[in-house]
Amino acid sequence: MIYALKKKYSKISEIEKDILPAKEFSSMETSAGKMVESIALPEFGWEQVPSGMHTANSAIDGKKVENGILKIATLKSGPKCLNDEMSENFADAILEHCSHWAKSANVTVVEFTYGVLYGTFKESNKKDWHIIRNIKKKIGERGNATLIVHPENRLDCKFRQNGIDVSVNIRIGADWWKYLGGNLGLTILAISLVRACVMPGTKDTPDFKYIIPDLGGITSIPTQYSKFNSGIIQHSQIPWVLLFYKHFCNVLSD
Repeated sequence: MIYALKKKYSKISEIEKDILPAKEFSSMETSAGKMVESIALPEFGWEQVPSGMHTANSAIDGKKVENGILKIATLKSGPKCLNDEMSENFADAILEHCSHWAKSANVTVVEFTYGVLYGTFKESNKKDWHIIRNIKKKIGERGNATLIVHPENRLDCKFRQNGIDVSVNIRIGADWWKYLGGNLGLTILAISLVRACVMPGTKDTPDFKYIIPDLGGITSIPTQYSKFNSGIIQHSQIPWVLLFYKHFCNVLSD
């Protein structure tokens, strides 16, 4: 209603043309998350885990056994996806099922990651950090595990339960992609997506005025790189790469 007032709309057809793109973007974000689970995880050597409701694997989207460590992850699209109830549910799931996860993989070390596909911790509503805060609280209340690394001023914690060492990590944006794909993980993702989705061609002129005030600064190429071109990314595609990277850092710099 507020949007309709701002635009001075009187007909439903006017609001419809604005609603449809918004719904399409929302649907694509959901679809992109599913593609990460089914395509990106296996590409980097992980196994997608079917997350049946009310099962031991409800909190898991992917897993990998490496050097005697069971690495498991749950994935969320952005840094504001959690609420208080969900944070507590994740803490409960980790404490209740970590021994089962370890036994199923025949290991004694579990590394759990709450992974966020884009954003930064600064942009987070901090409910993701509440997962490890709740773990500390629940261990203190139940007394069925020993906290080894406390979560204060950290994005991880570690505890021991039934002979199993469990670390719980919050990895947001670039940190998650580095964990999954190494130092070039995010670069591989950015270049691959831009090459696949953006046709080489012309780009906006340097003096083009965007509706979003800071968009020009985000996507402008520094003068010393103005003639940069390569075989893997075309000059006209570079602003798209910069726009992509802006979703993984607080400030873009040289």
